[in-house]
This record gives sequence, structure tokens and C-alpha cells, in this order.
Amino acid sequence: MSPEEARELRHELRTPVNHLIGYAELLLEEKGLPAASAAQLESIRSVARQVLELVPGLIDAGVPSEAAARKLRQHADALKISTAALRAAAGLPIADVEHLSAAAVRLGELARKLGSGAILTPANTGTPAAPREGRLETILVVDDDEANREVLGRRLQRLGYGVVDARDGVEALQRMAAGGIDLVLLDVMMPRLDGFAVLAQHRDDPAIRDIPVIMISALDDMASVVRCIEAGAEDYLTKPFDPVLLKARVGACLEKKCLRDNERALLERVEAQADELKSWNRDLEQRVAEQVQQVERLSLMRRFLPPQLADAITSGGGELLKSHRREVTVLFCDLRGFTPFAERSEPEDVMTVLADLHTAVGPLVFEHGGTLAQFLGDGMLVIFNDPVPCDEPARRAVALALGMRDRTESLAAEWRRRGHDLRIGVGVAAGYATCGQVGFEGRYEYAAIGTVTNLAARLCSEAKGGQVLISQRVHTMLDGAAQVEHVGDLEFKGIAKPIPTYAVQRLVR
Repeated sequence: MSPEEARELRHELRTPVNHLIGYAELLLEEKGLPAASAAQLESIRSVARQVLELVPGLIDAGVPSEAAARKLRQHADALKISTAALRAAAGLPIADVEHLSAAAVRLGELARKLGSGAILTPANTGTPAAPREGRLETILVVDDDEANREVLGRRLQRLGYGVVDARDGVEALQRMAAGGIDLVLLDVMMPRLDGFAVLAQHRDDPAIRDIPVIMISALDDMASVVRCIEAGAEDYLTKPFDPVLLKARVGACLEKKCLRDNERALLERVEAQADELKSWNRDLEQRVAEQVQQVERLSLMRRFLPPQLADAITSGGGELLKSHRREVTVLFCDLRGFTPFAERSEPEDVMTVLADLHTAVGPLVFEHGGTLAQFLGDGMLVIFNDPVPCDEPARRAVALALGMRDRTESLAAEWRRRGHDLRIGVGVAAGYATCGQVGFEGRYEYAAIGTVTNLAARLCSEAKGGQVLISQRVHTMLDGAAQVEHVGDLEFKGIAKPIPTYAVQRLVR
């Protein structure tokens, strides 16, 4: 089996797994779900994730691994039994249960063919869904698999976005050319025209090149990721996608598009005024243009390149930035009350508050040795112990969280004087994640993928204004270095078991 055939095989195996995880998570979010059905769905999701972990090791030196194939068949049989049992459950959407059953059957077929050495053939792609019109922030979902389109589309609709879809690259380009698309979520492996070809035509077409594209594919090799980013994609997510990460990446991408649109409009006005000022000295005009370009380049570098990454790259330590697994401590923070404040306030007031926040807490990140991975509107995602290892990452993260709390409490008094009721909430979790740099020269991003990131975000959402919540693992790592209060064993969406949670008052040593 050639490397390309092995790559396609892994992609084909991930498709039904993506369906199983996606539909199970959608059903688990249904209100009033019976406990027995919830337990069954949790089991399906857990087994599907075990299958996902098997996929990379199924093929060794071009030959299917007999042990891995046997384990895959066992998991597939268990999933068929579990999904069949759901048919008798009351209160579940029949169509979603049918999708789960079909995915389990397809996985079983692939497992048997893998064991017998048969050539795999793609699943039926179905028919395209009808486009939705008239919505702001409309997202185009492009995938040749109908179930993939449905799972992703429903997730986006729950986030409040309008959704249209396309089943291959040809339809995707037609949808973009028709207008009204704010963002594209694009699969890589598709018939007629694959994702790479779509990116090439998208980049070369002035009418659509400003529509941002996020790749979302079962291909998880770094070469495919880099190729997509180099071809013009804004970001890359792997299937099955993390709902929290999907929400963050889509929101950040749309926010950047809005800023770019505003920048483009401003640039057009500046150019029009420049035409009226031809008497200006040409040499001065050239120097001003060069300074503006320099500021823009520095701004981009500071936005996408944390100091740790810059130091690693310039010192020749590029090995630190390759995809790897490491135990990290993750901090999420954002402002309580920001959404209603932003809805009723003028944009200038919103930007002033964000500037106050970033100026106050941003330098603290670097003082405590954290990697500022992302700005998320009014929030931040900070990683400790990666890409550069550090001692006591949990204590550093908690010290940063308390520093953020103290500085924003001072700001909160001034904000209240202006009529804004805003306070920060912080969540800190520790655990293992897959970390690595994605990007190319001039555009870098560092990602940490894993349950720990999800948990930190959930803790942040749960935190009240001025509160710092930490997980059990962080509490254990602190080893008595902080005064805390146990607030209970909290249940979080997307996390199977209740998490013992603590509120931090202060560090004692």
C-alpha cells in the first residue's frame, strides 16, 4: 500500500467516526434526555474516540496492522450493538439515531475490508442541502459527505450562524461567486475538485479571495496542514472537531474579517484623499508608506507570534515547535457582562474597554512565562509549559490569574463610573494536550488541542465576576500553595464526569 493509499484509508476510516462523535454530542445536548439514553450515548462517544486513537497506527510500512485491525473490528461490533439498542429508546430524534446506526454499520464494513485486504470505496455522498438566505454572518459548509455537512451545519446554527452547503469544490466556488458568504469551512478530499484546488482558484479570483477559509478535514498530517495554510487558508481544524475550538476559531476568523473589511474601507478613503493632495512631496509620501507597512508587519508578528515562539525560531530551536504531546496548564479568561455591554454600547466604547483590559493584563502574561496563544474578543487563552517548558506551571498560571483579577478589579471601578458593569472571570485547568505550531513565514499560530483546553474554557464560563476557578488537577499540583474554597463537583458540557472545582482566594507561598 502506497503512502497516498494509506492516507486515503485513514481519511475514509475517520468519516464514520466523525459521524458517531458528532451525532452523539448533538443528542447529548438535547434537553430532557433520559439517563439511560445519555449513558448509552456517552459509551458510543467514548468507543468512537478509542477508534480515533487506533487510526494512526492501523498501517505500518504500508501493511495493515493485524492487531489494530482486530481491535478495530471489536470496537465496530460494540458500536453496532450500542446504536441498535438506541432504536428502542423513547424521546430521541429518529433521524439522528438512524445516522448513528448507519455510521456504525459503515465502520464495521471498513473494519472487515481492512482485515481482508479489500479495496475501500467511499461512502455515498448524498444530495446537497438547500441554501439558506438572508442571514448575516452566513457560513458555507463544503463536504462531500452529507452527514458531515449536517453535523457541522447544525452545530453552526446552534451558535447563531446562517448556513449554506456544497457537496464538492465546484459547487463551493459557485456558492462563493453568488455572494453573501462570510466564511467557508472547507473539506480537503472531495470529488470533481478537492480542497487544495478550491484554495488555488479562491486565491486567484479577486471577487472571492477576501472570503476567509477554514479547512476542516480528517487529514491530520502536518504536510496537509501547512499546504492549506500556504495556499491561503486562515486556519485548520481536524475531524472530529472540538465544538469549543470550532466556536472560538469561527468567531475569531469572522472578527478578523470584520476588521479587515473596515481596514479596507479606511484604506480606500485614505487613497481618495491622497489623490487630492498631489502637491505633497513624493519623497515624504514614500517614507510614510514605508512606515505604515513596517507598523503593519510588526503588528501582525505581535498578533500571531508569542515571544516564546519568536525566541525558539531565532535561536534555531525549531524542534520545539513541531507537533507533540505534553502536559500543560491552560488559562482562559474573559469579562462577565461583556456581551450585553457590547450590544448596547458604541463601538468606540467597546474598543476602549478592550484596550484598557489588554493594556492592564497583557504584560502579566509574559511576566509569568505564559504563551499568549489567542485573543478571543474580550478573552485570552494562555498556555504554560509549552512550547518552552517551565517550572511550576500551575502556580504560574494561578499567579497570573490572581494578577489579572486584581488589575481588572481596579479597572472595574472606572468602568462602573462610565456605566459599564464588567468583571473578569478566570478558569485554569491542567492536563495533556497535542501542541504545535501551524503557519508559514509572516503568519504563525500555536495550538494546544485536548480536553484540558475545553475544561479551562468551561471553568472560565462558570466563574463569577472576580472569581478564579481551578480544576482538581491544578489544586493537587499547587500542593497547598494557595488558599482555596471547594465550590463543588461541577458538571460541564462535553466532559463525561463531574469535576471537583475550587475557587482561589490567594497564594500563601
